[in-house]
Amino acid sequence: MIEELLPDTVVAVEAHGKDETGHTPLYPEEAALVAQAVAKRRREFTVVRSCARRAMEKLGVSPQPVLPGERGAPRWPDGLVGSMTHCDGYAAAALARATDLASLGIDAEPAGPLPEGVLPSVSLPGEADRLRRLAAERPEVHWDRLLFSAKESVYKAWFPLTGQWLDFAEADIEIRTDPDERHGGTLRAALLVPGPLVGGRRLTHFDGRWTARNGLVATAITVPHT
Repeated sequence: MIEELLPDTVVAVEAHGKDETGHTPLYPEEAALVAQAVAKRRREFTVVRSCARRAMEKLGVSPQPVLPGERGAPRWPDGLVGSMTHCDGYAAAALARATDLASLGIDAEPAGPLPEGVLPSVSLPGEADRLRRLAAERPEVHWDRLLFSAKESVYKAWFPLTGQWLDFAEADIEIRTDPDERHGGTLRAALLVPGPLVGGRRLTHFDGRWTARNGLVATAITVPHT
């Protein structure tokens, strides 16, 4: 799912279901981080890092620990940019060479409505209006969950470039449908605060793609060099 949302310069590895067969074990420093966690948390932590190491190998990079840095953002090997996501029954990692992309962010969520009361806390009035129109046109898609996923992907792409927090209200996301794509489309996040400098140019928006199928919604943001 994730791979189809990303350019060819990105390597994505996914894991479906709860079968742990074939997943690489954690490095000791990783294992220490989840030693006291519940089994579900340890499993998700392990599976998504296994995906990340397989992506490293595909890029010709020796597998290494993936440890959290500032605000929990993963620290990637020198020369790589990447993102990880996991939810119940699904995990994915996407990596690219830093010479090919400035940053990227991916997120997957279970298809289903957000818990009551969450949408007003994560959406702007204009976003909520657009979601209502989309729901009237395509009621089979959980647009509120998709918006939440897009906000997560935007943040994951934003933070490595800025080292700063980005509030839900600081990016206005327009989700666009594509008549030629039954299960997906594009999205654009207008940054409502000064964007990062990339190649000497201050960015005003991020672009990405989305899909909704197989019981999941997924989004991806890529930030090219300018």
